[in-house]
Amino acid sequence: MSLLGIDIGTTGCKATILDAGGTLLAQAYQEYFLISEHPGWQELDPEQVWQAVCRVIRQVAGTYRGEPVRAIGVSSFGEAVIPINHEGLPLCNSMIYIDVRGGDEAAYLREQIGDKRALSITGTYIQPMYSLCKILWLKRNRREIFDRTWKFLLFADYILFRLGAAAATDYTLAARTMAFDIVQKRWSEEMLDAAGLSPDQFGTPVQSGSAVGKIKQTMAEELGLPLNVLLVAGGHDQACAALGAGVIRPGLAVDGLGTTECITPAFPHPILTDKMADNHFASVPHVLPDLYVTYAFTFTSGSVLKWYRDNFAADFRMEAQRLGVDVYELMINRATATPAPVLVLPHFAGAATPYMDAGAKGAILGLSIETRPGDIIKGILEGITFEIMLNLERLETAGVVVDELLAVGGLARSASFLQLKADMMGKRITVLDIPEAGTVGVAMLAGMASGVYGNVTEAVAGQVRRSRSFFPDPYLHARYRERFEMYKNLYEALKRFR
Repeated sequence: MSLLGIDIGTTGCKATILDAGGTLLAQAYQEYFLISEHPGWQELDPEQVWQAVCRVIRQVAGTYRGEPVRAIGVSSFGEAVIPINHEGLPLCNSMIYIDVRGGDEAAYLREQIGDKRALSITGTYIQPMYSLCKILWLKRNRREIFDRTWKFLLFADYILFRLGAAAATDYTLAARTMAFDIVQKRWSEEMLDAAGLSPDQFGTPVQSGSAVGKIKQTMAEELGLPLNVLLVAGGHDQACAALGAGVIRPGLAVDGLGTTECITPAFPHPILTDKMADNHFASVPHVLPDLYVTYAFTFTSGSVLKWYRDNFAADFRMEAQRLGVDVYELMINRATATPAPVLVLPHFAGAATPYMDAGAKGAILGLSIETRPGDIIKGILEGITFEIMLNLERLETAGVVVDELLAVGGLARSASFLQLKADMMGKRITVLDIPEAGTVGVAMLAGMASGVYGNVTEAVAGQVRRSRSFFPDPYLHARYRERFEMYKNLYEALKRFR
């Protein structure tokens, strides 16, 4: 039997069919676009996302000719909720996590609850990006939409619901609303009361990997799937990627290397301390019952390389086209071999953890008349890695120690970059055979729910294959530790530059 994993991202969705042994059988990707009708507003059209999901399912179902799909699991990014009516149709666009709305509502909730109490319930301080603040904004500013809303569903919930599932929300996505009790695993009436909301306005909380229904006959026929496909609650994309990379014990973390970067380590119990919260590290449930995870992330990673490619690398683009190679790999391979003579602060779209400063700016320091393109590229690669080193250092002070990183995503395809990361971080970096761990993770959950796997150990053994490991050079690591001490001063030194 085969398994279908679907991952809903902020700019596109992926569908992957795998067999029980981890062989990739079919995959498809479809883009969609953010909508910004006013400065600072960032929205997704749920109907556009739904149509894109239907297209990728049709693509993989149409090209795949093996054993029938047995179960579907869905993951998605967090925070963004979709108000739907009783017919299950969206009532408006969804505000995503980088939308600026919710600041006043966060301040109001902070007065009502307080950060300390919110931390003890939800695993995080109160922040505008979370769903509860966005819903309260709708209640205050779009009352006609709020009053017509039957349920607020997150994107993975919504896709499963449209396919035929019950209105349910798994624990990992529920934890991204700031309305969920991460210890009791239920909607927090205290948090909801403060916003004037009810648990009935949300999906039923369920453990990731729970069966939540079977596909509707009309949808199965429309998408080219069997009639008895099981629908399975997946989870937050980063938690699913952690499972898909085999992060099922403390000491391991998945390192998602894409447009942004996110480190997701696992630990056995929630860490509800000021050291975690002061650095904006939330404690949230893993997709596995007895583990928790946190997210240490950046708003920029591969996007800084893209910025350089689009604005300053016409020669690299032409050469890559002539040679028939990936332009990013060409840029990385042409980077200066030694540590860069420049330092890059990669806050080109603001700073995420540990600062959570949307107004932060990036910088390139140490420029001279001798600076060459390879120096800038190497500085970018080092800067995005220094930022993650800073996050790992802060995590360790809070009691979360990472010994090995499992690299996934687009930049994980570059052996040169992974070796640089190992040298800089002083840690083992391992790349997986299938770099898209998110869809692998939800496929594993679907397999456990449908009986393809007996337990998570069997699922990991079937799906997760390590390809190659990169080990740090002690000499280079020592050199980079010196430069890291310089890097750690940049944010505060440039903080007033807005």
